[in-house]
Order: sequence, then structure tokens, then C-alpha cells
Amino acid sequence: MSAASPATTRKPSARDRLLAAADELFYAEGVHTVGIDRIIERAGVAKASLYSTFGSKEELVRAYLEGRHKIRRERLLTALERFDTPRDRLLGVFDVLGTLAGTPGYRGCAFYNATAESTTPGGPVEEVATANRAWTRGLFTELARDAGAHDPATLADQLMVLYDGASVGGRMDHSPAPAHVARAVAAGLLDAALD
Repeated sequence: MSAASPATTRKPSARDRLLAAADELFYAEGVHTVGIDRIIERAGVAKASLYSTFGSKEELVRAYLEGRHKIRRERLLTALERFDTPRDRLLGVFDVLGTLAGTPGYRGCAFYNATAESTTPGGPVEEVATANRAWTRGLFTELARDAGAHDPATLADQLMVLYDGASVGGRMDHSPAPAHVARAVAAGLLDAALD
């Protein structure tokens, strides 16, 4: 079978190229460090394309984080399907984090990184980061309930602290080891929540 002809191969849209450039640069270097000129250059589009598509850099950052949330959610839910028991699914969240933390270029949580740089309380960065955090807490609550925890919300709060620490530790140590430690602690917390 021959490769597609140039006439049938479509170049990604300006929006897709801008988001790809933003995803790469914002995650690697930070949302405030990277100026729009670098994103435009990397995307190979005119400055007018950025403003007509997103309106502002702040809205591009929102779209970047929304994309990160979608990918994170899909990656996590897909990975948890391989676990057979509610207990294994709950602890599997830390396995997924460990795998991610062990990849080259891992820089921790994109949402934490962006909010650490954000200067607009209640702005787009905070909105998307808050939604992502609420989704994670909801997932932990649901998994804790499925595993039989007596107080799923409290266990979810405890697991959030572990998850946050493992994410930062993975970045600082350049290692999946903090996620493995967090998984072991989570197992103990789950056992205690079942008694």
C-alpha cells in the first residue's frame, strides 16, 4: 500500500498546532516563562491565528490544561480497567502515577505547576486545576466506596495527600519510587478504612 498523496494528507489546523506547541513548551518550561512568540514560532502560525483562535494567552493556557485533563483522565481510566478487584483499582492509581513519573521529561503535575505560576485568583488556570482536582478526589472517593471503605470521603482526602506528595516527589527525585512508597502507604490506609 502506498503512502497517502500530498493532496490527501492534511496539515493539522492552526488550533491543533498551537495546542501542540503550548503543550510541549508550557509543560517543559512553564506557562509564564514561555511567551506567545515562541508558541507561534513553534506552531508555524501567524500571531493573528493565536488571537483569533484563543483570544489571549490566558485562554491558550486554559485550553492546554483542559487537554492535559482529558488525556490524564483517559489514561488513568483506561489503565484502571486492567485491574480485577476494587482494591487493586484503587491502588492502581499509584501504579499509573509511578509509570508516568518514570518517563523521561516527567515534570510533575501540569496543574500544580501552572497554579504555582498563576497570578489570577479565580482565573482560567485555577478553574481548570480545581476541576481536575475535584475529578481526582471524586475518583478516589468512588474507588474507596467500591473497595468497601467505611468513610470513602475521608479515605479519598488521605489518598489525595499521598498522590500530591508522590507526584511532587517523582518530579524532584526523577523517579517512580515516591509513587511506589505512596502505594504502600495507601494500602495500609485502605486496610485501616475497612476495619
